Parts: sequence; structure tokens; C-alpha cells
Amino acid sequence: MSIPASSGPTDPAATTPALDSPAASVAGADVVRAVVKEVPDKVSTDGLEAKFDERWTAEGIFAFDRTKTRQEIFSIDTPPPTVSGSLHVGHVFGYTATDIVARFKRMQGLEVFYPMGWDDNGLPTERRVQNYYGVRVDLSLPYVEGFEPPHQGADGKSVKAADQVPISRRNFIELCERLTADDEKQFEALWRHLGLSVDWALTYQTIGDNSRATAQRAFVRNLQRGEAYQAEAPGLWDVTFQTAVAQAELEARDYPGHFHKVAFHQAGGEPVYIETTRPELIPAVVALIAHPDDERYQHLFGTTVKSPLFGVEVPVLAHHLAEPDKGAGIAMCCTFGDLTDVQWWRELRLPTRSIINRDGRITREVPQWLAEGPGTELFEAEVAGRTTFSARKVIVDALRASGDLDGEPVATQRKANFYENGDKPLEIVTSRQWYIHNGGRDKELREELLGRGKELDFHPDFMRVRYENWVNGLNGDWLISRQRFFGVAIPLWYPVDAHGEVDYDHPIVPAEESLPIDPTSQAPAGYTEDQRGQTGGFVGDADVMDTWATSSLSPQIVAGWERDNDLFDRVYPMDLRTQGHDIIRTWLFSTIVRSHLENKVLPWKHAAVNGWILDPDRKKMSKSKGNVVTPMDLLVEHGSDAARYWAASARFGTDAVFEVGQMKIGRRLAIKVLNASKFALSFGGGAGSEIALDPAAVTVALDRSMLAGLADVVEQATAALETYDHARALELTETFFWTFCDDYLELVKDRAYGAGAEQADVSPETTSARTALAIALDTMLRLLAPYLPFATEEVWSWWREGSVHRAPWPVAEPLRAAAGDANPADLAAAGHALAALRKVKSEAKASMRTPIVAASLAVPAGSLRAVETAVEDVKAAGRVTGVLDLVTTTEGQGDQAVQGGMVVTSSELGEAPPRNKG
Repeated sequence: MSIPASSGPTDPAATTPALDSPAASVAGADVVRAVVKEVPDKVSTDGLEAKFDERWTAEGIFAFDRTKTRQEIFSIDTPPPTVSGSLHVGHVFGYTATDIVARFKRMQGLEVFYPMGWDDNGLPTERRVQNYYGVRVDLSLPYVEGFEPPHQGADGKSVKAADQVPISRRNFIELCERLTADDEKQFEALWRHLGLSVDWALTYQTIGDNSRATAQRAFVRNLQRGEAYQAEAPGLWDVTFQTAVAQAELEARDYPGHFHKVAFHQAGGEPVYIETTRPELIPAVVALIAHPDDERYQHLFGTTVKSPLFGVEVPVLAHHLAEPDKGAGIAMCCTFGDLTDVQWWRELRLPTRSIINRDGRITREVPQWLAEGPGTELFEAEVAGRTTFSARKVIVDALRASGDLDGEPVATQRKANFYENGDKPLEIVTSRQWYIHNGGRDKELREELLGRGKELDFHPDFMRVRYENWVNGLNGDWLISRQRFFGVAIPLWYPVDAHGEVDYDHPIVPAEESLPIDPTSQAPAGYTEDQRGQTGGFVGDADVMDTWATSSLSPQIVAGWERDNDLFDRVYPMDLRTQGHDIIRTWLFSTIVRSHLENKVLPWKHAAVNGWILDPDRKKMSKSKGNVVTPMDLLVEHGSDAARYWAASARFGTDAVFEVGQMKIGRRLAIKVLNASKFALSFGGGAGSEIALDPAAVTVALDRSMLAGLADVVEQATAALETYDHARALELTETFFWTFCDDYLELVKDRAYGAGAEQADVSPETTSARTALAIALDTMLRLLAPYLPFATEEVWSWWREGSVHRAPWPVAEPLRAAAGDANPADLAAAGHALAALRKVKSEAKASMRTPIVAASLAVPAGSLRAVETAVEDVKAAGRVTGVLDLVTTTEGQGDQAVQGGMVVTSSELGEAPPRNKG
């Protein structure tokens, strides 16, 4: 067996041969004689990030080789981070885990397709642009050539909406593109500093031409197959952002309110009291509803009552969703106060009486159903045009004055739906929107998507339940249209008929080869721009798709779907999607929907789902909570390897607390790798010396024991990484590394020095130690490379050619062959013996350099052979200059200093030699 020579750095696709490569099976001529290059006098992790990012880029170490076959490729669907400000330490956590997988698979010999995207469209970007430049969109304004915004960063403050300068939609989009381009440069710089092994030639923007064409093509095909449709229906609406919101984007939050006990009147009977937190919706009431089994209201079912103040007659109906134990047990159904109202309205076929407009204000005209009623004057003079908050105050005062308010309002906390990026509760308004079937109203499709979830390998597996719960809980199709500006346009126009009415039922669909298009600035085929908005002409759809409608196609975008068929066939379906568990309902599910509808397959084989980063109070870190930590300063202070170590210490699916202390441990590990490697490479002459990595030269039992333990680690760490348990692999490798440093290096350093003998004159025992050290260093650097890419690459450059990240992943068999029948426990036994000797010096407060003239060491019977075999190394490391008697441990010695069951029963210390001041 031998370790073949490394490939040169000029061939980025080549790997660096090692102990486990094919050439290692032949002894003799193929033995690698690695030459130690210049090793720095003082090691440091500082500056390694810039040094190796530059080298990796120049040498194309992570460049994707698209000549490989699908079987030779491992393709990753990477989360495109939202470009709306800055990354935070949670991103470091999630993306490091992905990178560990990428580096591991690359070292296993697979060609890794590892792109990076930027999610730069959508509401977060628009909000950032508004605040950063101090502008807002006014659709009535014309485009201004060369427009410069009033602010550049707004002096670190958000510009109030009232102070924002109105500009055209096109000018606004240009500012979005400008700011996201700057943000993306900063994001890439941080990712490079962190050491992500991305092929930076494979980047994309979700607003870029390729992404827009992909999203529009998929939509057109959804439309042609009947999977996309438009409908005029009640939907959730954010009054701040002026856009519809999908079910997947909801966030339930506590919201302060008051219960109001209000009387409805039945002819000739007692008032019927309901309790509501939204009395301003009394003008929109369409029914009172109680549970069919509630005996209190059985006699009212099928009758009618009149609303207070407005005298509108409404039916009293039964429905199973009414809650008898909540409030009065009978509720008013308004169109629309919440999602339950929508369900009652749909299932009970109730009329529509909407009074809230898209701006969040009450309609400015008196509704037909209130006309000529008792409350007409109240509505027209006091309610119309008000916000819901101020309208509520007016209505409550009027109820109090009329006697229809029983008692005073009672404070409460109610649950309200918010858009996940919004600040105000959502309203429900009726509007025309675009939807895509997702199984919410189609049982057959729902079952198909549940089946896809069963095909997918989740890591950890319990995340599958979250997927299934989401699919089973859907109550409607996927709303994809948004009334915003910076996004992928709905690629449709609508004819304007002879009466000037827009015909939404017969959209004008573009040809696929013309995509991407913007219907607000481009005319459809067969029309001219001067026909826009004219009788017999057309209008463009002004809406854009929600950001998930584009992000859900990230596999198709990066794989070149319908753009680069050769690439698509090589990487799709992809192997891995990594992401957070909070977007299983959005990104993961919607990606499966699109792939199922379009490609009839899962988009990937594996989904690795990471947890959240928690602050020291164990609360989720998020920008909205204001408790995030920006990572660049941390990376500079502690080093990227240290940050990666912290991130890698948590398994997929588990939350992790942000701990600077853990990063300090990681930094200590990275520095120890440098120091221990420098020490190991110093045996035999240091820089310029030749090291033969010939396993056949490992002849001493202690050296073989170390390699046997290392073989176990390689086997177990590899198995862990194969099952996406990177944290377990790190734990195993790190534990062995510290044992190697604390025990093995100390035990063999005197033998490895060989009393200063030249290479040609060293003994077989010294050669065994030096060779075992080199093999162990070669193996451990590769085991640690996915976690500490900079420190390991630095050490690799001291004595090996090429990059450690293109070296083959170690395998256990060659190490086992070199170890023979050695027992890994023998190294531990020798280490315990050394620790027992050193403990004697510690208790005597003597220097570790103090010689032990004579000693007797009691050893457990099961460890005696191992210590006898390694006794010369133990004596040298423990500075035992005379006799070291080994005896079997006897009962009653447990009260003495014990190390692994070993006890120094007698000892005599000599004089410590003077320190060499030179």
C-alpha cells in the first residue's frame, strides 16, 4: 500500500490522491514522498479567508464540470436569501450546513452543482427601497429619465410615508434594481468570507430575465392546462402594502381589542345579544349564527332579527363552527370580518355586503342595503370614509346612545391574522385574483401531493409531519397575484370590448418564445401601444406574482429548464434542498407543487431542514424582532472557521442558541489544527524534509493502535454524513483529534524526533512514528475540511499539492490494513498511564519537565498488556529516567489519584533541568 502523489493546482477538477486511492494498493514504487514546504514560524487563522478565496477562485477549485453524467453529479437547490438589507447570523447557521454537505460530496468524488441565487423581488425589497431612497409609486406619473432619488440611505433612518416622493412605477423598479445589485455584492462578499464552496458563475436573481421567463412560462402552462385560474372572491388584504396575501404567508398574532355586547332585535321578542370585537362591521352583517345543538337558540333558527342602528333584517342560522362556550354562543357573520365569516358565507350561501375598501377605510358611498334605513344619516355623516379604528369608535358611541350596547366594552386579547412582513391586521376584501391549484380544493391533487411527501427523504424524518399537516390543513388554492410593482409580471393582457369594458374571461396569452414580457409596457402581438386602454384595444395585467411563485421554481431556474436542456438533464431532478422548517409550508411545498404539475416528479430526492437560531433568551432570531446579530464582525473577530464550527454543532431539525463561547471553542480548534500540524511536520527536519507516507512502515503497536482508532472514526463519521448528521461527524472527529493531540503526540514525540537523527539514519521505530503521524494528519485534515476549510487548506498547502477540498474523502479500509490487529483502546491505555505519571508532578507542584527517577504504576489487568507494549513511549513522555514498575491494580487503591483506573503507587522525583533561555 502507498499514498499516491497529489494532482497539481492547475487542474481544478482533479483530486489529490491519498491513502485510500487506487494507487495506494501497490507498495514500493508508488509511495508518496511528500516534501514539507515552508511552514510559518508563527501560525494564525487571520487572513486565511481572503488568501484562499482568491486562490480557489483563480484555480477554479469549486467550478462545476458539466461534462459529468447525471450519475456523477450531486446537485443542490440552495435557498436564495432575500436581498432586503443584511444577512444575519441565522443565515450563517443554515448555509454552513449546506456547504458541509457540498464539500463532503465533492470529496467523495461527485461533481457538485452548487449555485447561489438572490431573492430580490417582493415586498421586503420594496419596503427597503421606499425607506432607503424616500420614494413611493404613483401609477399616474410618467417615467423620468435619469431620475435621482431624494435620499441615499436616508441617513440611516426610514422616511415616513407622508414624506416619500412619488415617482413612476418604472423609476421605482430601476431603484429596486440598483439597491439589490449593491446588496448582492455585499452578500456575496460575506458568503465568500464564510467559505461557501459555491460556483460563483452559477448565480441568479429571482427578478432576472431567466427567472422571469421561467416563472412566466410555468404560469402560461399552468393556465393552458387549467391549473391557473382567476376569480373574484374574498381574500386577505394588507392595507399597508396594498396587496392580497396568501394563506401560507399568514402569521397569527395577539392583538388588543374589546368585547362589545350588542343587541339585535326580533319582532315582538326579547333582544338577542351577540359579543363582538368588531362592532364597526355591523353595517356588513348578513346573519346571526349559532351551533345547531345549542338549545338556547333552537327557537330562533329559521327566523330573522334586525341589526341595531341600521335595521337590516338578517336570518338566524345554524352552523357547526359556531362556538357555544365562546361569548354569548351566537355570532354575527359579516362580509367579511375573519376567515370563519368567509366559510359561513360560502357554505350557507349568504349575500355579500362588503364595506371595507382596499385602503382599509369604510366605503365612501352608502351601501344599497342600508339606503333609506334608520342608520343612513349616521353612516353617511360619521362612518363613510373612516378607518376601521375610527369607525369603531363612532359605532360604539352610537350603540351606547341607542341603548343597544349592554354594559361597557371589556378589554381582551384576540388573535388576528397578519401578513408575515406586515404591521397591521389583515382585512378581507373582495377582488379579482389569480390562483394555482394546490390541493386545497381538489382532493385527488391533495392525495397526490401527500404521496410526493412520502417519496421525499426528509432529514430529520419528523419534518415530514409538518409537510403533511400543512397539506391536510389547506382550505383554498394558492393565491399568486400581488398588487405590487417589483416582481415578475402576470404575463397577460385583456381585450377591451366595443363598450369599453375589459374582458377578463378571455386573456391574451403571449407565445413562450417572447418571454419574459411586461404587459404594462409592452403591447401583445397584433396590437400597437396606442391601443392600450382604448375600445377594441387591450389593457395589461398590472399585477405581479408573489415571490414564492418564482422561488418555487428555483430548481428549474438554475437547471436551465427549457433554456439549456443539456444542463437540465444532468442536474434535474436535484439531489438536495436545504432550508428552514418555517418555510416548509411555502417554499418546500410550493416547489413540490410546481414540479408535480410541470415535470411529474419530485424536484429533489432529499430535503434537509435546519432549525432556528435562538437568542440567549431562547427566542427566535429575526429582523422583525430586532434581536438579530449581523455576522461579518463575528467572522472577522473569531474567524470563519470558528463560526462554521458553531453552526455545524447543531443537527438538522434542531434549534441552536447563538453562543459566542461556542465560536471561541471553534477558533481554539482551528488554531490547534495549525499548531499540531506544524508540530507533526517538524519531525525529520521541518521545511524541505521528505515524508514517506507508506503504511507498510507503520510497525510499532502504539502507532497502529492510533490508526485503528482513526479507522473507526472515518467509518463512523462517514456514516453520519451519509445520513446528513454533520454534527455527529464533527463530534467524532473532534474528539479523536484532541485525543491525538493530548495523548498520541505527547507519547510519540521523543520517538518521532529520533534523537535528532538524519532521515537516512533513523530507526524503524522513528520511521513508524513519523509515518503514522503523516497518515493521521493527512486523514484528519480531510475529515475536518468541510468544517474548517481555511485552517485545513492552510496546513495542506504546507506539504501537499492541490487543494484538500479536491482530495478524496478518507475511507477506513486502508487504515485498518495499516493497523493490522491493533486495538484502538491501547492508545487510550497508554494515555491514561502518562496522565497518571503527570498527575504525580501536578500534585507535587513540580514542572512537567521534572524527571521521575523511579515509579511503580498500578494498571488494571485489562490494560496491562497495552501499557507494557508502549512502556518506552510512556517513560519518555513522562520523563521517567529510571525504572517504571508495572503492577496489576489491587483492591483498596481507589482512594488514590486514578487515571483510567491507573495509580502511581510510589514515585521518586529528580531535579527539574534548567530552562533553556535561548
